[in-house]
Amino acid sequence: MKEKLKQVNGFEWHLPKSARKEMRVDARIIANKKIFDAIEDDAVQQLTNVACLPGVVEPVVGLPDMHWGYGLPMGAVSAFDDKEGIISAGLCGFDINCGINIIRTNLTVEEVNKKQKELVSELFKAVPCGVGSKGKLRLTPDQLEEVLVKGIDWAVDNGYATKDDKEATEEKGRMEGADPSKVSDLAKKRGMPQLGTLGAGNHFLEVQKVTDIIDKETATKWGLNSPDQVAIMVHCGSRGLGHQIATDYLKIQEQAVNKYKIWIPDKQLVCAPVNSQEGRDFFAAMKTAVNYSFTNRAVMTKWIREVFERVFGKTWQEMDMNTIYAIAHNIVKLEEFKTGSKKRKLYVHRKGATRSYPDKPVIIAGTMGTSSYLLKGTDTALEKTFGSSAHGAGRAMSRHAAIKKFWGGKIKEELAKKGIESQSPHPKSLAEEAPLAYKDVEAVVDSVHGAGVSLKVARMEPVGVVKG
Repeated sequence: MKEKLKQVNGFEWHLPKSARKEMRVDARIIANKKIFDAIEDDAVQQLTNVACLPGVVEPVVGLPDMHWGYGLPMGAVSAFDDKEGIISAGLCGFDINCGINIIRTNLTVEEVNKKQKELVSELFKAVPCGVGSKGKLRLTPDQLEEVLVKGIDWAVDNGYATKDDKEATEEKGRMEGADPSKVSDLAKKRGMPQLGTLGAGNHFLEVQKVTDIIDKETATKWGLNSPDQVAIMVHCGSRGLGHQIATDYLKIQEQAVNKYKIWIPDKQLVCAPVNSQEGRDFFAAMKTAVNYSFTNRAVMTKWIREVFERVFGKTWQEMDMNTIYAIAHNIVKLEEFKTGSKKRKLYVHRKGATRSYPDKPVIIAGTMGTSSYLLKGTDTALEKTFGSSAHGAGRAMSRHAAIKKFWGGKIKEELAKKGIESQSPHPKSLAEEAPLAYKDVEAVVDSVHGAGVSLKVARMEPVGVVKG
């Protein structure tokens, strides 16, 4: 299937729906030549599968971090009509609202390097991480329900976040219409002890230094003023709660496919009509995980600020530790876009993808030893990718393959040689997230920048890393 893609320019590839008789719409891939050459044919095939689903709107989009995944590639965007379309747990992703917060500081890398080991050690102690990690908070069932409904407003009301944090969060940290009654007891049980935890896998907490300011005007507006300024990124999601919601609704949508006689080219693409009970229930349940995740990262931001206060002997306000932006991945939203000559509401599924709206921050994370970027969204993204961009480097190797190839202790030594202090619950955590297990983030960012779907503002490199 990959050979049927036609190059449009240096950063875009087009697959017409005529490439496969079941396709209802065209597909588009955003990638420079280096990235395109490395994309698996199986991932392209998965993209065409999505283009076969009912109510799909042109185009189905693969972003430069795309790689083969469950049902469809990670790093993909698909939009569906608000009346004739479908909604799918698989097209959303298992870790609902896995996302990133970026927090600025007025500290310099020289100041941080003097206390680098102490800082990373204290962050590792303060922010629970690893598989099954439990937080310092002990929520009651009623408090959990509040979090699921109110999102970051719960954190603001209870002193874990500020109103400025809320304003700097996508959806202002709360999706309306979240309904805890649509969430299983098992999902709630899994989420109860995990608020304020990093988790495992590709989740991380990084202390970073700004190496380049590319768009000075925008960077200054967002509080990044010079190279060697220090920022923090936190990447995590909705933990066991979100995973269980996705798992529960995949089973429900398996039945819905049969009930509503929906033809799907791959059984992993189970779904439900957007206006069916099953579809509405999933959307309401998904929103609870979105709200939980926004709150989770807000609570960890408080832990991080407290560590910096202890280590540097200043208040977090004195260090200007304000949230630049908090952005979501793995999410479904009902958004309005112009298609053809008219505006219409669409259920946009961003799996391993992030929003890119005009002049709003876009965050693309690299890996432990590589750069990350702060970018800004564009009008072009609204036209080409349903207002979406890449979310990270994207895996080039499975976790299993990475663990077989790399040794965590060696990775830690290599990071140290680059001046990066790292901590993890187990060496395996470093091995499975080794920098070479991922695509070249520079090529990924060059692709979205070159295609005009999000534009570079600032580049950062890690100084300290806490891995889940």
